[in-house]
Amino acid sequence: MAKSDDVATPPAGKGKLKLILLIVLALFLAIGLSVGATWYFMHSAQSKPAATAEVNPNVKQPAIFEPMLPAFVANFNQNGRQRYLQVSITLLARNQADLDALKVHMPVIRNNLVMLFSAQGFETLATPVGQEMLRQKVTASVQEVAQKEVGKPVIEQVLFTNFVLQ
Repeated sequence: MAKSDDVATPPAGKGKLKLILLIVLALFLAIGLSVGATWYFMHSAQSKPAATAEVNPNVKQPAIFEPMLPAFVANFNQNGRQRYLQVSITLLARNQADLDALKVHMPVIRNNLVMLFSAQGFETLATPVGQEMLRQKVTASVQEVAQKEVGKPVIEQVLFTNFVLQ
């Protein structure tokens, strides 16, 4: 009878070996899928922001500063004395192509600004409020020429980088 009991029970070593191999295979499959999925999502996440940055018009472009050289000089006659204004201007824009299109019209812009500076009162320009008002007038004048010649304002701001009254 002992012989019939040995034949009826399968060997325990072969069943455990199959189970261990199946678990190891499942583990390698899970690791492979995890690595593959991570690579796929990381790769697609890196390519999406670049595409959305090009398409999204709400993102503010970097500032481009264009100095207007040489500096402007205007003279005033105040109470019989000669007074001078020297102002250096830098234009702030966001689009290089539009700024290049506007550069063609710089003689018109410079002419308008010289006339604007000469029409100011010396006492007004001596105050910070007067200087800010002049800066706003200069910005409006440049934007007006840009709108007329290029079809859009182009310039966001005009900055006074040097302002001397004598």
